[in-house]
Amino acid sequence: MSLCLLLLWMLTIPLQANSQPNPRGYLLNCGAGASSNNDVIVGNLKYVTDEGYISVGKTSNIKNNDLVPILTTLRYFPDKSARKYCYEIPVIKGGKYLVRTTYYYGGFDDGKEPPIFDQIVEGTKWSVVNTTEDYTNGLSSYYETVVLAKGRTLSVCLARNNMTGTDSSPFISALELEYLDDSVYNSTDFNKYALSTVARGNFGITDDGDVVGFPDDKFNRLWQPFKDNNPVSTNKANVTPSDFWNVPPAKLFETSVTTSRGKELQIQWPSVLLPSAAYYIALYFQDNRNPSPFSWRVFNVSVNGKPFSSNVNVTTKGLTVYAAKWPLSGNTEIVLTPGAGMPVGPVISAAEIMQIFPLGLETLNRDVTAMHEVKRSFDNPPPDWSGDPCLPEGNGWTGVTCSHDKFARVICLNLTNVGLSGSIAPSIANLTALHNIWLGNNKLAGEIPEMGALKELETLHLENNQLEGKIPESLGQLPKLREIYLQNNKLKGDVPNTLQDKKIKIQMKYQEEIRSQSPAEM
Repeated sequence: MSLCLLLLWMLTIPLQANSQPNPRGYLLNCGAGASSNNDVIVGNLKYVTDEGYISVGKTSNIKNNDLVPILTTLRYFPDKSARKYCYEIPVIKGGKYLVRTTYYYGGFDDGKEPPIFDQIVEGTKWSVVNTTEDYTNGLSSYYETVVLAKGRTLSVCLARNNMTGTDSSPFISALELEYLDDSVYNSTDFNKYALSTVARGNFGITDDGDVVGFPDDKFNRLWQPFKDNNPVSTNKANVTPSDFWNVPPAKLFETSVTTSRGKELQIQWPSVLLPSAAYYIALYFQDNRNPSPFSWRVFNVSVNGKPFSSNVNVTTKGLTVYAAKWPLSGNTEIVLTPGAGMPVGPVISAAEIMQIFPLGLETLNRDVTAMHEVKRSFDNPPPDWSGDPCLPEGNGWTGVTCSHDKFARVICLNLTNVGLSGSIAPSIANLTALHNIWLGNNKLAGEIPEMGALKELETLHLENNQLEGKIPESLGQLPKLREIYLQNNKLKGDVPNTLQDKKIKIQMKYQEEIRSQSPAEM
């Protein structure tokens, strides 16, 4: 099954940050080194080293005294043989998370332009990272997605694509995860979809105004200032964020964009052209007058000429309207039309637009769990053995072949002659779709585990290792098994009776030593 690759429009932040206290969740300073002494403070936010959350990649420092501390280090991935490079973050299974990745190139590889590459979350490609324009303008870039955690860890991966230069390497400056309340964006079915942030706007604030984040936003979402030629009003009443299911920060409602009595309020926002897709849109309003029985206003909302919400009645308590799936393409225009006889014009305080994209195929959870246990039993698994073993298609683990039907399933392990050491985990028997296991010419020790559950297994190659013990009798229970190579190990005992009466090619010695004999004579 092919996966849908969507472009997530980049958001930009200045290279200087505002003072913010520490939020909930993970704040990882990528490439900072192993010592906790390398933890850095951005405002009052504490970013810790990414060591322990990823096991591959190299680190580099950016020499620029004007940078926010988290942009002065990065982790990059020069290994071209790896299919992906993954962070694995402990999470609450079934929890909803906002994931933010931050990039600042800084010429770390002595190149002239930042590399272009993919980023992957929970086995789905969700964006192409292209920071060239931002870097040229002296800005860092960040991307955001909201996604459901499928298991007890959430994977965020980078991967090369056909636009990644041969002399360049994917990199990352910072990685953040925030746990979201159940009510936030709850109109989206996160079992099937994820959201990619296009823009969050704090209306009525000049471009050089502060970005609203934590502590004003409890989830550390970043709201960019936006001001056009429309008049700006200052609101007189406070709102209670918990009254809104998306829990917008109260600071968003301090200013609004408005217009005079009887006029339409027209807003061109966001400034980027949007690809044709479905979007989640949330608009936030508050009447800007002193609280009184008359502090309300009614208007209609349209987006790109189509009715969005009718008879919106805004009071000083604030209000939000949203669309769970709204088609957008190209420029976006929001128009507020006042109701008949309204003594004041329409008003809007803030907005969010997030692209909705379908999640890719899932790997059967039992296979994911089993493969991670197999990985832990090897002392030196391939460097890209993290994240989803099968997905996205083309970025599965080295040596792992998967089917891609209703669920992705592991059907072949081929790690012949890659220098593996350690042992073979008993959980390999949980990979019930396996057709072939080829682990020959390595340094594996221990016993051959029971494999009676592998009813699809056709070939088993474990030759030239240091395996001990007996040949499991359960191999004789496998109806499709036709070939077993076990030569040059430290196995003891006879070939099990369950295998002797079957037409299976069993090789226990070097090929040149084998005579024409039945399995019972080997």
